[in-house]
Amino acid sequence: MLITDKNIDGGKAFDWGRVSDEYAKYRDIYPEEFYRKIVDRGLCVKGQHILDLGTGTGVLPRNMYRYGGKWVGTDISKEQIEQAKNLSREMDIDYYAVATENIDFPEESFDVITACQCFWYFKHDLVMPKLHSMLKPDGKLLVLYMAWLPYEDKIAGESEKLVLKYSPAWSGAGETMHPIHIPECYEKGFDVVAHEEYPLKVHFTRETWNGRMKACRGVGASLSGVELASWEEEHRKLLLEIEPEEFDVLHYGAMVELKKKACGMQGE
Repeated sequence: MLITDKNIDGGKAFDWGRVSDEYAKYRDIYPEEFYRKIVDRGLCVKGQHILDLGTGTGVLPRNMYRYGGKWVGTDISKEQIEQAKNLSREMDIDYYAVATENIDFPEESFDVITACQCFWYFKHDLVMPKLHSMLKPDGKLLVLYMAWLPYEDKIAGESEKLVLKYSPAWSGAGETMHPIHIPECYEKGFDVVAHEEYPLKVHFTRETWNGRMKACRGVGASLSGVELASWEEEHRKLLLEIEPEEFDVLHYGAMVELKKKACGMQGE
């Protein structure tokens, strides 16, 4: 499904379904610390019903399934959901191919709603009331993010330059460690109760880093077949020139925990 948003990549169309195979193989990369930060806040654990928005290939539900929560995952891409179902065959996780703006679960269905690497894609004025309605009293909305740091890590910086060569308007470039931005409309229904930003080292081989970069929005999800082949040839050559076979790439993780207001949506 092609997605176009004037605020993302200068309006260049992208389709996550085009990289669902690479996404399943190369984007399950969050370190253990990333998940531990969530559990340490008492979230996504046994006794809780959790909805994961923009679940992709189900990375968050699959990796946190061991903590005993009951998960539901949704994503706009049918191809991503098919990958999630395949990778979760031995787990009791429900998946649905549906845009976040169109989800329609009953009121007070979930203890926690998570949004990992996807929050900025939402039409927040439409989505926020839905999330508020679907959460139980005192329910939590957890927004999660991880990104490489191109100004502090050489391989990340050089790889990012190559993405920009082929997708000059790619808006995923230039990351620095900073809190996740929460749009003002959420103030009506939620209170921010905590946020955290922290450095992470993520281990890769040449093959897995190439695959992870290929699965990003500015590359595999948006380039033509000819462009993608050319990009990949250049990227593989780059990796041979500047890195050993295995290496760590400096990232940062970030989270924001929001709590549902008891009366925040009255009058709506």
